[in-house]
Amino acid sequence: MTELAKTFDPASIEARWYKHWEQNGLFRPERPDAQPFTIVNPPPNVTGSLHIGHALDNTLQDIVIRYERLRGKDALWVVGTDHAGIATQMVVERQMNAKGEKRNDYSRDAFIDKVWEWKAESGGTITGQLRRLGCSMDWSREQFTMDPHFTRAVVKVFVDLYNEGLIYRDKRLVNWDPGLKTAISDLEVETREVQGGFWHFKYPLADGAKLDDGRDYIEVATTRPETMLADMAVAVNGADARYQSIIGKFVTLPITGRRIPIVADDHADPELGSGAVKITPGHDFNDFEVGRRAGIKAADMLNMLDADACVVQTADGLIPADYLGLDRFDARKLVVAQMKALGLLIPHVTKDKEGNEVLHDAEPRTIQTPYGDRSGVVIEPWLTDQWYVDAATLAKPAIEAVKSGAIEIVPKSWEKTYFNWMENIQPWCVSRQLWWGHRIPAWYGPDGAVYVAEDEEGARALAGNKALTRDEDVLDTWFSSALWPFATLGWPDEGAPLVTKHYPNDLLISGFDILFFWDARMAMQGIHFMKDVPWKRLYLHGLVRAADGQKMSKSKGNVVDPLGLIDSYGADALRFFMAAMESQGRDVKMDEKRVEGYRNFATKLWNATRFAMSNGITASTSVAAPSATLAVNKWIIGEVVETVAALDKAMAELRFDAAANTIYHFVFDSYCDWYLELIKGALDDETKAVAGWVLDQMLVMLH
Repeated sequence: MTELAKTFDPASIEARWYKHWEQNGLFRPERPDAQPFTIVNPPPNVTGSLHIGHALDNTLQDIVIRYERLRGKDALWVVGTDHAGIATQMVVERQMNAKGEKRNDYSRDAFIDKVWEWKAESGGTITGQLRRLGCSMDWSREQFTMDPHFTRAVVKVFVDLYNEGLIYRDKRLVNWDPGLKTAISDLEVETREVQGGFWHFKYPLADGAKLDDGRDYIEVATTRPETMLADMAVAVNGADARYQSIIGKFVTLPITGRRIPIVADDHADPELGSGAVKITPGHDFNDFEVGRRAGIKAADMLNMLDADACVVQTADGLIPADYLGLDRFDARKLVVAQMKALGLLIPHVTKDKEGNEVLHDAEPRTIQTPYGDRSGVVIEPWLTDQWYVDAATLAKPAIEAVKSGAIEIVPKSWEKTYFNWMENIQPWCVSRQLWWGHRIPAWYGPDGAVYVAEDEEGARALAGNKALTRDEDVLDTWFSSALWPFATLGWPDEGAPLVTKHYPNDLLISGFDILFFWDARMAMQGIHFMKDVPWKRLYLHGLVRAADGQKMSKSKGNVVDPLGLIDSYGADALRFFMAAMESQGRDVKMDEKRVEGYRNFATKLWNATRFAMSNGITASTSVAAPSATLAVNKWIIGEVVETVAALDKAMAELRFDAAANTIYHFVFDSYCDWYLELIKGALDDETKAVAGWVLDQMLVMLH
């Protein structure tokens, strides 16, 4: 028997055993006749490195998969990485920029080759770090969302949904990121509080019309003055007595001279400001809906900005030349200056210390402003043609799956949030203006007709061999990752054995922050294509926050590096902390002292094992408890039985904190502090056998 070193050194021990497990295929024992158990990891971005949220998420998954493996199941933990369209393209473009190169210096194919080169050299960082965390994933089947088999599945899903009328092309407003020059989803928009202004303008009534109080103008207010260049209406509430006489009449829009109608719409709140609202349907989500209700077709809505958020001429040609090419914020300054010069700016009045009136161009306001979470630039609502999924239709069976219990959400309190979002779901914009990603399988004929097929040959057959041009866009990364529970198992290959055995998955563990990004979309796509739920249970854990409860962010400087904690205390200590602190529905507050405490716990177990070995206590020879006659041995065996039962109950309920605390108190209190002290100096053969068996049982439970 090898003697244990005096000092517990987690780094060398963890690395040695992990290598042994992986090289011997122990993360996927061959159990063809055993009951399957399947989980999939939320595929981290190929650009990523292990952060504290990954450490929590993957620790919980690893606890479950090791537990089910120990129970004799054919336990499969699917592992892989996501191609992360925007993030990866940004990384490669940054590297190019550092060399004085730009993406457009290359052809599309040459640029994509560059991305694959980067992936081969640098895209495996996080998978190595997951190994350091101790994750017992089936690395022999590691997946990537741009693998050929996965791409085939993505293309098939797009084509099938299109042929079923569930994917379509439409002109709508999107969240446009002028930094990345692509549409992004609502979920990728970060709202920040920004100090801005509220400008009040006079819009002159046309044709000599006047309000009942004699005014020949209507007052509107805006936080984005530049958008007035594309105004198409002024809305008032139909029940607002002040404006009854002018509904259906017109104002003359300053600067452009366009005549725009005054329309009645409930969007205008009589209690807010003047009760009148300028309507720019091509540049505001609420205004888009008002415009549609007023009978303005999307194709006729004015777009005054290009992809860089610079002013361009609108369809009517009425924007003055001195605005063309200006950045949106420079255009804002010019609009305010010109409105002021025209006498159409209503100043904001304050008083100084002496009581004198002071005039300001704008009323100061704190404005909730949308930013791109990756680019960090202000998002612009932009009218453009994009591809959309009819999410409302796909959501209905996914809603019913939770209501019927086919999918159990844990904690149950998240059901309300899930239903609220799914029942009010909007069309899902799935096209992105990038080069890296799954290119949309759509081709256009000379007349603009669209042909969707799995390849160009199929599109040509549909088009009667006309000359075709392929769509330039790629699919939203979340579109492909929504197929993760079944495309990773070999779908759409007919009769793929892993699909037959391991779909649906048993459990999904994810942070609540990707409930809509990923989880809900997997539910929709899984039910639609596989005719069954993607997983039977969905466990949503909280966020790992800083010690003071604040959300971690680089800008706050409070991010905790899990690899640094592993270096200091070992992966086991960090994992034990994560499990012990994971209480359903609550965020985890980072506490390095507690991580250190769990390293000390591991040290105590190490010393207990050294004591056993030095006193001739060896590993047990059977799973069953040895026979015992002494009261102390009967007691500790009974404690083991009770601990295993409590552990099984906690795992069945996904109470990771209860599981961790149960085994902690047994090892620390019952075994180390009581049992070992009681048997010192009284180590007969029975006691040695029992002590060895209990030690083995503890190691199995801790594993």
